[in-house]
Amino acid sequence: MSQPSHWPLPADGIRFVTPDFLAGALRKNPLSNDCYPSAMGYYPNASGHGMGRERHDDNLLIFCIDGKGVLEAQNRSLPVQGGDLVLLPANTPHYYRASREDPWTIYWCHFSGERAGDYVELIADSGELIFPISNRLKLVRDFQNLLGVRETGYRELPFIHAANLLKQMLSFISLQSRHIQHSAVSGFNLQHVEDTMRANLDKSLSLDELAAACNLSKYHFSTKYRKATGYSPIKHFLHMKIEMACQLLDTTELRISAVSETLGYDDPLYFSRLFRKVTGLSPKDYRASHKK
Repeated sequence: MSQPSHWPLPADGIRFVTPDFLAGALRKNPLSNDCYPSAMGYYPNASGHGMGRERHDDNLLIFCIDGKGVLEAQNRSLPVQGGDLVLLPANTPHYYRASREDPWTIYWCHFSGERAGDYVELIADSGELIFPISNRLKLVRDFQNLLGVRETGYRELPFIHAANLLKQMLSFISLQSRHIQHSAVSGFNLQHVEDTMRANLDKSLSLDELAAACNLSKYHFSTKYRKATGYSPIKHFLHMKIEMACQLLDTTELRISAVSETLGYDDPLYFSRLFRKVTGLSPKDYRASHKK
């Protein structure tokens, strides 16, 4: 494992390294061997903090919640500020430090595992190392929950739980980063497009209408949307409609024809065919199965 820095820890700071015997147990356990934390911490107002590594054999997250810092990696010098998440994949030589004038406050976590690299790729498929996080409070709480493992008496089960908390964190970060990366690179705001779809579930939006809202040709819009989500925009819009149909079937007594009309389908039989194609059940069978 790449060793954490030896920054002098204040009374309210945290530095925790997973003991070797527990790291070994996590590597062997099928519930944690894919991805697990090897060290973690919290450095408040970290004046003088800095660390450089030519060799880096695990992965590192640094979440700056306040202040500023600098990251040097990939022959670039990159500013870091409050709300930024730094992701340093294994084997990435780097140097980072807190700002002298406005030192950062950070949460951090080293992590390893057989599938840790897959989580890294899920987040950083564009090769970027810094990602602005919009939902900062959730990520702070996630780090705090992860740090709770240091008060469990080195029991294995809490560390398995921590490994799964970490995987949830990484999945959440990937969702945040995908929206940000594709909004910047693809030339349209993915969240805005999806919000537009959800606001019009009672209508039939065409590809031309969605593309026009982004000032793109339908070909370029469709290509960029598929790259960002894995679906064509029309298929994704259909999936949103079926999600809403399931909610209405679960929570109301509306007739299937009324559900169909609510979602912009005049023909209930056509709606039922679409519903079965997506869910594998007819609307009637779906409602019956959830009332058992």
